[in-house]
Amino acid sequence: MEFTIKLAGLIDRVERGIDRMLPAADADPSRLHGAMRYSLQAGGKRLRPVLVLAAAELFDAEQRVDPIPAAVAVECIHTYSLIHDDLPCMDNDDLRRGRPTCHRAFDEPTALLAGDALLTHAFFLLCDAYAAQPSLAVALCRELAAAAGSRHLIGGQMLDLLGERSAVVTDAMLRQIHAGKTAAMIRASLVLGGLIGGAPPPALAGLRDGGACLGLAFQIMDDILDATGDAATLGKTPGKDAKAGKATFVSLHGLEASRRMAEEQSTAASRAFRSLPGDTTFLLGLVHYLTTRTH
Repeated sequence: MEFTIKLAGLIDRVERGIDRMLPAADADPSRLHGAMRYSLQAGGKRLRPVLVLAAAELFDAEQRVDPIPAAVAVECIHTYSLIHDDLPCMDNDDLRRGRPTCHRAFDEPTALLAGDALLTHAFFLLCDAYAAQPSLAVALCRELAAAAGSRHLIGGQMLDLLGERSAVVTDAMLRQIHAGKTAAMIRASLVLGGLIGGAPPPALAGLRDGGACLGLAFQIMDDILDATGDAATLGKTPGKDAKAGKATFVSLHGLEASRRMAEEQSTAASRAFRSLPGDTTFLLGLVHYLTTRTH
């Protein structure tokens, strides 16, 4: 119960931050800003911004530096990647977060531009909100740009597309794809929170290690749910990876082995987080929550 209350409180802070830090829906050009808000305010787990807030609290309980702009910036990047991933030239999906994808609700050019605008807005938020602490602003921008760039998030998306054309996708290839597509942004979210809280280098290393394991566990669970869930529960189209011929942890290893792999990765994440200073109770609870979820 205590974990649930804490999580709901952090999500509420994120939602209020999103509403405050995005251009108004009626600001010119209203169609673009409406599309940005449509996708960003569609709900979701808010995992990445919550990780920013949780990591920041470990090292700075008084929140002398506001972590909300960084949390919103991370969610801007995540949502932009979903908008683009759903486009006809990519996965061509119709459902995201329980409602029509951005290009279905608006149109393909508007969705493309809304994603571009969210990507750009993320770095504006970091530069603007932390301008009084330029070294922190630079560190945050560097961390987020690296995670979102060609060697991680976008690179993982490219490898994912190439994997669809490959006759054989190995476990090593699949892990490389999701180390980029999923784990890099989860790891960066924790590091951004650590940087804002003033975490020392050994603690930042612990956040990176735990984030990498949590990211992989999260992706394996996504693959399990994609194979076993339904659209009403998931809020997105189930089974789309199998229909597209994409390799997943389930298609490579089966359900039971995939569940064991998710448990192994979540255990490794918890081990890394236990090494951190401060009260890690919520962070450990989050690992359990994310790797035993049903949606």
